[in-house]
Amino acid sequence: MIPRERAPYSAIVDRPPLRLPGDARIVVWTIVNLEVWDIGRPMARQILPAPTGQVLLPDVPNWSWHEYGMRVGVWRFFRLFKALGIRPTLSINARVCEDYPRVAAEARDAGWEFMGHAWDQIPIHKIEDQAAMIRKSLDTIEAFTGTRPVGWLGPGLTETADTPDLLAEAGIRYIGDWVYDDEPTEIETRAGKLVTLPYTVELNDIPTMIVQHHESPYWQRRCEDSFDRLYAEGAERPKFMAIAIHPYISGQPHRIRYLEAVYAHINRHPGVLHWHGRDILDWWESGARKPLTEPGPSL
Repeated sequence: MIPRERAPYSAIVDRPPLRLPGDARIVVWTIVNLEVWDIGRPMARQILPAPTGQVLLPDVPNWSWHEYGMRVGVWRFFRLFKALGIRPTLSINARVCEDYPRVAAEARDAGWEFMGHAWDQIPIHKIEDQAAMIRKSLDTIEAFTGTRPVGWLGPGLTETADTPDLLAEAGIRYIGDWVYDDEPTEIETRAGKLVTLPYTVELNDIPTMIVQHHESPYWQRRCEDSFDRLYAEGAERPKFMAIAIHPYISGQPHRIRYLEAVYAHINRHPGVLHWHGRDILDWWESGARKPLTEPGPSL
């Protein structure tokens, strides 16, 4: 099925407003992405372009740039979120549990939610047997954490036409690949409904600072501007805001202060819930999507 067959168009103004516990205005969903970049393949991203544009393997400088995040940057994240009392969603390549068990164990022991993010960092379109890769990924995370993931984010948000069906058949209940709304939605699969959570490419540090080459203060302003507008709109209908970060980017010493500033800004406001993906899913499945009022023209 193409996306429109899975999810007919729906204008947000035509839906009944949802309601959060305590009449909160906004849910902030923090997603930390942990990946494995196989030194035998071209790197998922480049901070240093190859000489003459010809990618050579092994690509040690770009591999090392990512490795910094796992050795150093991620520990700045752990310190920050422990101080804030926030348990993020961990979008994790399952291979991290084998290649970086020290990092994966720290997240597990801190109570972070593990969300499937494929086996390692390679586009879904290049996987010959998606179903087997999905099973292997979920089995590995379950063996490491004791809990089977219910959420999934494709590497680079990649999906083929069959991916939602394969995920639902494997027991996945929510995905983050569909960045088309401010609220959770449901899409059709061969195995029933699959919930989409409002993930982000606009407040993701890769597009902003690595692809578009904006400076860190701009990313901070974009996050704060987004929060301010969603928080204001949340007075009439609650909204969801995702923040997606990578330790080799936002965990750098020249960027971490801007991440800290974003949360300081957010936490000066009442009526904010810091939920991970399973929290949102549990709330949604508990009946939050049932109409509470007549549809209105509010944003």
